[in-house]
Amino acid sequence: MSRPLSDQEKRKQISVRGLAGVENVTELKKNFNRHLHFTLVKDRNVATPRDYYFALAHTVRDHLVGRWIRTQQHYYEKDPKVLLGTPGMGMEEADDWLRYGNPWEKARPEFTLPVHFYGHVEHTSQGAKWVDTQVVLAMPYDTPVPGYRNNVVNTMRLWSAKAPNDFNLKDFNVGGYIQAVLDRNLAENISRVLYPNDNFFEGKELRLKQEYFVVAATLQDIIRRFKSSKFGCRDPVRTNFDAFPDKVAIQLNDTHPSLAIPELMRILVDLERMDWDKAWDVTVRTCAYTNHTVLPEALERWPVHLLETLLPRHLQIIYEINQRFLNRVAATFPGDVDRLRRMSLVEEGAVKRINMAHLCIAGSHAVNGVARIHSEILKKTIFKDFYELEPHKFQNKTNGITPRRWLVLCNPGLAEVIAERIGEDFISDLDQLRKLLSFVDDEAFIRDVAKVKQENKLKFAAYLEREYKVHINPNSLFDIQVKRIHEYKRQLLNCLHVITLYNRIKREPSKFFVPRTVMIGGKAAPGYHMAKMIIRLITAIGDVVNHDPTVGDRLRVIFLENYRVSLAEKVIPAADLSEQISTAGTEASGTGNMKFMLNGALTIGTMDGANVEMAEEAGEENFFIFGMRVEDVDKLDQRGYNAQEYYDRIPELRQVIEQLSSGFFSPKQPDLFKDIVNMLMHHDRFKVFADYEDYIKCQEKVSALYKNPREWTRMVIRNIATSGKFSSDRTIAQYAREIWGVEPSRQRLPAPDEAI
Repeated sequence: MSRPLSDQEKRKQISVRGLAGVENVTELKKNFNRHLHFTLVKDRNVATPRDYYFALAHTVRDHLVGRWIRTQQHYYEKDPKVLLGTPGMGMEEADDWLRYGNPWEKARPEFTLPVHFYGHVEHTSQGAKWVDTQVVLAMPYDTPVPGYRNNVVNTMRLWSAKAPNDFNLKDFNVGGYIQAVLDRNLAENISRVLYPNDNFFEGKELRLKQEYFVVAATLQDIIRRFKSSKFGCRDPVRTNFDAFPDKVAIQLNDTHPSLAIPELMRILVDLERMDWDKAWDVTVRTCAYTNHTVLPEALERWPVHLLETLLPRHLQIIYEINQRFLNRVAATFPGDVDRLRRMSLVEEGAVKRINMAHLCIAGSHAVNGVARIHSEILKKTIFKDFYELEPHKFQNKTNGITPRRWLVLCNPGLAEVIAERIGEDFISDLDQLRKLLSFVDDEAFIRDVAKVKQENKLKFAAYLEREYKVHINPNSLFDIQVKRIHEYKRQLLNCLHVITLYNRIKREPSKFFVPRTVMIGGKAAPGYHMAKMIIRLITAIGDVVNHDPTVGDRLRVIFLENYRVSLAEKVIPAADLSEQISTAGTEASGTGNMKFMLNGALTIGTMDGANVEMAEEAGEENFFIFGMRVEDVDKLDQRGYNAQEYYDRIPELRQVIEQLSSGFFSPKQPDLFKDIVNMLMHHDRFKVFADYEDYIKCQEKVSALYKNPREWTRMVIRNIATSGKFSSDRTIAQYAREIWGVEPSRQRLPAPDEAI
């Protein structure tokens, strides 16, 4: 027998049911059973949890299909501007890790398109012709993307590489059967695996193939849609491209789709027979570029010899774009030869390369960073020359997060407590959270917010015990850093604090310490040795700290394995403290920081990325800010950062480094962490020691406030109330109005069973 539901649980269930918009529960159950039986060919005796998930997914997809078709009909009838936004088409390559299939997607083999590689260029009286190419087919898979309570269902289209049926068919006839099959696999490898590197460019031919494959397929698809005007019609109706930028927006999300610029030029000039200047005007007005990193090793710079082999026509077009661009620069800054060298799309050197960021800026009408400080850094440093040439292009669009997933779905308890005070409209208008400021001194609200947090912590503690067999103190401060493992994100600074705290407990075992559970999670790129060593260090610290009886439950260190969205949905609502501690000037924006703020965690952070705007919204007095500002980092660079100075001056830091060097945390392999120590002492680009002292002091302030639960929760409420700016709704509305030239619509379409 299941226990009866409390009134509060009933209320939550009702609100969630209302949110899902399920009109008929009996019908839903019937469809679920039908899919289990007919789609999955299972009954309840043999069905697995995955089978139940798939049956439910198919049932929900059925629920969306009517809205999906009606949305597409509406777009064809109204003929609005199309982008990767509202109305939207997402772009991504499909991968073979979908071992069990994907119940949400619909294959569209009838819209398969050819993508060309290799070959050579012939210049004829009719213009350039790219000939003798190898063809790979791009097959689309569509996934419905439902809007919130508006009956709109947009499409995310993914592409899968397929070999053509006649692929090397001649080899079959001369007995080369095996080789022909292997060659098919080679063609289909294009969409088989995604490169996992983050913030690091690796100039591999397969990666370049992937980037062009997705771009070429998507652009053909965009142009087919532009030329057709009736729903379901494939015959071209529009042949004039003058209106193309009024109907299509292409947002280049970092430089990975930068080949869209030369590809669109190739289509317009070579295939549509448009003259160069007109084609360039159409291309620039259509494309816009978002930059996501200032780290030099992350910027894409493709070797010319690779482009020459794989995409010979595109290289010619890039050379032409570069020549015309440099002519403009020379006319604006006569005699400034060094400026021409710095701004060229072509980098000379031992290996000649194409700078893809420069291509994106030259070929776009708008360029933006993803937080105010990041956009300013772009203008002052890596893109300074381009800003001086075309200041009107440069904008800022601070990132945002969706409150539907990152509050209502992952933290229903908090969403309910908020809705009881200010209603439910905040879900689609997050600025309404400001109304909560009038409840900062409301004892019942303070109590409710604290209670929800404690429930989330208990739930996550139970999850950790179940999954990791780790027992933690749910009354401890949950101190959390979850993000990709990278030196600039400074998980090592967190580790130094943990060891310092451990040493303090060991030094004064009878003293009261605010109990902490430090959780660090994130993935390391497969080839990133230092990132893997950082993970190894975190687990080694945990092995020592968690088994030291002197420490007890005052300090626990846990590495959260396989960090992913589903784990984030569990850990973020349970967090007390959010660690956002990158070196100032290195984190473009961050979005995890926003998720923690919205879910009632306080932030300890540097003035970097979106932290700056979060502190501005909440008030610096409601943030734990520490460390160097961008200006301080610049001054330190000019003076020369010397880790030894800090090591010599700060005894607690020296003790920690000596423990790492001596094998205290790796007794069986005393030199295990020598690479980490060597990096920190001699070539630390991210200046961990420079912020150590201030970070430790700031963590003491965190512990002091945590001892006062009422004041802690009041600060939490101020943070939640001022997080409205960081809704992705605001971000997308700004892109729409200020870059794409469309007015975002809140229009609700009629449901499939409603009359139009």
